[in-house]
Amino acid sequence: MIKKGCKNKLRKQRSLRIKSKLRGTSDRPRLTVHRSLTNVYAQIIDDTKGVTVVSTSSLAKELKDSLIGKSKQEAAFVVGEEIAKAAKKKGIKQVVFDRAGYIYTGRVKSLAEGARKAGLEF
Repeated sequence: MIKKGCKNKLRKQRSLRIKSKLRGTSDRPRLTVHRSLTNVYAQIIDDTKGVTVVSTSSLAKELKDSLIGKSKQEAAFVVGEEIAKAAKKKGIKQVVFDRAGYIYTGRVKSLAEGARKAGLEF
């Protein structure tokens, strides 16, 4: 009988495999996504220095009021736009997209499209 593994454990394994090949530099940092059951989080990380340059989520105070009544995908799109605006303020135009083992659909795709619409290149 074939045993099916825990979805989150398998996702973390995929994430580590991807992260071993993706590295964010000072010129082109890594945009990583995390989604929980109700919220979505985005960070731009410079792996050479080991610091988070910019981060935002659907729980951020400045976004909280604008997300009332929106679906999870619409909220992810807004978070993507916000992370792109914050990155532009820091002088970041290009990033490497790290989907952290999640399938590129739904909220992950919406966040990426929002970031692209606001001007990030990846």
